[in-house]
Amino acid sequence: MEIKARAKINLFLDVLGLRPDGYHEILTVMQSLELHDILEIEASLEGDLQVECSDPGIPSGSGNLAYKAADLLRREFGGAGARIFINKNIPHSAGLAGGSSNAAAALKCLNAAWDINISPEELFSLGEKIGSDVPFCLLGNTAVAGGRGEALTPLPPFSGVGVVLVKPSFGVSTAQAYRLYDALPPMPEQDAGALVRAMEGKDFTAVAGLMYNALERVTVSLYPEIMNIKSALVGAGAAGSLMTGSGPTVFGLCPSPGEALAVASRLNLPGCRIIATATI
Repeated sequence: MEIKARAKINLFLDVLGLRPDGYHEILTVMQSLELHDILEIEASLEGDLQVECSDPGIPSGSGNLAYKAADLLRREFGGAGARIFINKNIPHSAGLAGGSSNAAAALKCLNAAWDINISPEELFSLGEKIGSDVPFCLLGNTAVAGGRGEALTPLPPFSGVGVVLVKPSFGVSTAQAYRLYDALPPMPEQDAGALVRAMEGKDFTAVAGLMYNALERVTVSLYPEIMNIKSALVGAGAAGSLMTGSGPTVFGLCPSPGEALAVASRLNLPGCRIIATATI
């Protein structure tokens, strides 16, 4: 069985404070992309879990989020063995939820393959235990997320918009980014409402101008070249650019997938991986 695990971007991300449980309260607008990994999953009624990946930089076995998802599902609801092979296309340590999307795909597939058939709500609860982005990756498409990221409100599709992703050669630790954010003077809370209304009204120009990421100033302080990438994207024709998640990937929005391809072809950013894709 094959299943797609899609990348995501954050069109809006504000950090509202530190929670008693040690996590951060956030408000974010999340969007799925055409860019995806493919998981090949062979389930069995007995045997061990095996996880391998086409990218040697991704952990195999119990260090992989897909393994953790499968193991959690079978421990809590029953299950058996499975072999999972991840054909990796989403850059890792990039702020694109590559690992979380793999975990969500494994949960969905093995829930059916092992004939467990728990409800979507129960799957979401499992996803929360694995990672804050997993519930959205289970839902997919377009949504506002609150809490740690698990409180989801679906939005109308914001599909067909071109996206150019630029992933620098380095990665960013999400935990480190939040620690550094906590040490900075607080910023006024931002309102996602205008962005959501622009998305619902299909006002592409307004969306491109209303994007926001509170963590961007943290990651830029560590890696100033992120601002150069943002400027390069706009200079190449993107309507707007923003860092996604805790970074370091920066994306540019374009009116169409064709425009995204054109913008990507104009970029000259040595050492960076450049991907033209689209929203779904």
